[in-house]
Amino acid sequence: MSQPPVSDVPLKIALLGYRSAPHSGGQGIYLKYLSRSLARRGHQVTVISGPPYPQLDPEVTLVRLPSLDLYEHGLKSIRPRQLLSRLECVEWFSKLTGGFAEPYTFGERVKKWFVGRESEFDIIHDNQTIADGTLALQHRGLPLVTTIHHPITKDYRVALASEPRWYMRLLIHRWHSFLRMQKRVAPQLQSVVTVSGASAKDISDDFNVDRSAISVMHLGVDSELFRPLPDKERESHRLMTTASADAPLKGLSVLLHAIASLRPDYPGIRLTLVGRPKPGGDTERLIASLGLERVVESCNGISHEEMVQKYASASVAVVPSIYEGFGLPAVEAMACGVPLVSTDGGALAEVVEDAGLVVSAGDAKALANAIRRLFEDDDLRSEYASRGLSRVEQHFCWNRCAERMEAYYRDRMAAC
Repeated sequence: MSQPPVSDVPLKIALLGYRSAPHSGGQGIYLKYLSRSLARRGHQVTVISGPPYPQLDPEVTLVRLPSLDLYEHGLKSIRPRQLLSRLECVEWFSKLTGGFAEPYTFGERVKKWFVGRESEFDIIHDNQTIADGTLALQHRGLPLVTTIHHPITKDYRVALASEPRWYMRLLIHRWHSFLRMQKRVAPQLQSVVTVSGASAKDISDDFNVDRSAISVMHLGVDSELFRPLPDKERESHRLMTTASADAPLKGLSVLLHAIASLRPDYPGIRLTLVGRPKPGGDTERLIASLGLERVVESCNGISHEEMVQKYASASVAVVPSIYEGFGLPAVEAMACGVPLVSTDGGALAEVVEDAGLVVSAGDAKALANAIRRLFEDDDLRSEYASRGLSRVEQHFCWNRCAERMEAYYRDRMAAC
């Protein structure tokens, strides 16, 4: 009996994520949709994750690797019996001193979990852990692919530059101490995937990864979920943005200044913020100082379905980021048929192209002018809504992403 072509043989794929819940950010969304799309292509997909755990389709297997999860539960959740192993002690001491040990400890747990299971998978795909433990899998001869969405060195530099208080700068430096490990591990990785040309350049520059080891594969969006809702009426002068509210890299402060400058001409202007400012934090204080308490409506932990409803109510979506390795919120907004204003931070100009109004990152005046243009011109809003939908249909489909990833896996397997 003849054997099926290699390209038709289903793969056994392990996807790794040190924290993978969708509310953990783009990494969780990436694992959710990549695992779904690969499984729908007939592959056997296992997600191995630390907490908070992902929400996966039924055909995807989830392996939970528990940790102390101190960023969810806090130091007061600890009981003495939980500090009987080296990794738990590392997590506890790191959190106690302002560090972030999850990439390291997850990598060590993954390395241990794979002992005796080396033959159970055709390919191992790590999602941004970039740890000693995951590199050990490659050293053991297992085919390893690593997605680096963008080097966190970008977040680190922006956070330092926007923090004037010396003691907070020390805490920022301490929290990002895991970057020493990632900078050491990344140049040794043989197969790196990233989500944009801008990220590829940054990974090469900041992590010293040979450019020939990096392949660019754009992300997709769930176009069955993120879609226009034509029966829902858009609110005049309603903006929407999705941002980690207190992360300087997301540029929310720039957008707030832009809104404050627009408010005299548009007293009914409102912002739906998907993300919640930290109580008493920089964003909350800025909102108060600008007198925008009744303008900004924040929501956190909402479902994707609720997010689509929010998009359907907005007249303009804004992505004000200083830097994005890809910029999934821009793609989601375009998929929902919302006219888009975006900065050119990182990969955003590459992702949006001519499907939205693109302005210089960090420029509140330019951001305000672009929003004003769309507020004032119904035809322009319709044109950019149409352009966004067309761009998503042509370039940002998860099935195409999974198809490209499958071909990449087979190529890497053949090279091992």
